[in-house]
Amino acid sequence: MELIGDEMIFEEILSRLPAKVVCHFKCVSKQWCYELSTPKFVDVHTRRVGNSIQNKLLSFKENSIVVDDIVSGNLEVDTSKTVTFPYDVHPSFLSILCSFKGLILVCIKRNHNDLVLWNPTTRRFKLISDDYFIRYFGRHNDTGGMYFDEDNDLKVLHINCYWDVVTARVYSRRYDSWRKLNFLTGSQLGSNFYSWSSGIYSGKTIYFIVSNYWIPPGERNIVAFDVISESFSLLRFPERIEVNPCQIWSNMNMMTGSRSFLSIRLA
Repeated sequence: MELIGDEMIFEEILSRLPAKVVCHFKCVSKQWCYELSTPKFVDVHTRRVGNSIQNKLLSFKENSIVVDDIVSGNLEVDTSKTVTFPYDVHPSFLSILCSFKGLILVCIKRNHNDLVLWNPTTRRFKLISDDYFIRYFGRHNDTGGMYFDEDNDLKVLHINCYWDVVTARVYSRRYDSWRKLNFLTGSQLGSNFYSWSSGIYSGKTIYFIVSNYWIPPGERNIVAFDVISESFSLLRFPERIEVNPCQIWSNMNMMTGSRSFLSIRLA
């Protein structure tokens, strides 16, 4: 009988298993952990189990974190399940900054900010904040995005707006460290008049909608972050799209307030 190669095992067998089972197989060896974490395997796994994956709504409510099923676009309230956050923190202190391939970037807002990478499916988590978040706590906007670089290193982009200054930093899971990035020169997007959306990943680029909802209202911008060059650019907002900046701000508040919620896909 011909031996089954590693490629067959990863792409034809393990890629058909639920996410929790795949996570267990990462403990077999360092090589398996690496192969099962590559963007290629993640994409194949997503396609293979796509029909069995359910859409979920993760809600940070007043005193609990609840996951509900979404079936055919409708919320199935009878399927509600309570999940436990890794840290003993009241849900009112939690906000969701972004999500990416099953991971959620959660900000804990107390005397200082803490950032936590959390996978509600596998229940794995990692605290990634450093001393920077202690110094820069205040009434400011935080947002972010996540991506894999060309070396299969998970990166976390964090954007902080404080005292009219936008500070962008990127975290490397491989090196467990942060470094600062150059933002747009002369930008005024750090003002309290502007509101940032969560990052949306598409085609090696993370997009943010940045809107002025105060004085003068109506200004809309798209900030694009190229994950290959790790550089920012400002794109023209399509004129044919009508967006009320106040509505964008309100929606973002729901994502970052005590009743924050996020639609995710879980195996």
